[in-house]
Amino acid sequence: MTEALGSTATPERGRPEDEASQSRRGGKRKKKGPLARLATFYRQVIAELRKVVWPKRSDLITYTTVVIVFVVVMIALVSVIDLGFSKLIEQVFG
Repeated sequence: MTEALGSTATPERGRPEDEASQSRRGGKRKKKGPLARLATFYRQVIAELRKVVWPKRSDLITYTTVVIVFVVVMIALVSVIDLGFSKLIEQVFG
């Protein structure tokens, strides 16, 4: 019989399935205590924050102004539509 190449159903040659799955799970990492994990998390957060490109003050003011204007326009639009529907309902049922 011919052997299926690239089949995921058979383990690699020379390595039984149970050994293959144990080596993937365990690895060389040791279990760390909660304080060590917290310290590692803190260091990783600081490292990621160093990669952030912070906006300049002028950019921040521009973005904030755009958001506030957009929100005000949307509030006005929804208010006008709501007022129109309320007048329509009042005419139909009132």
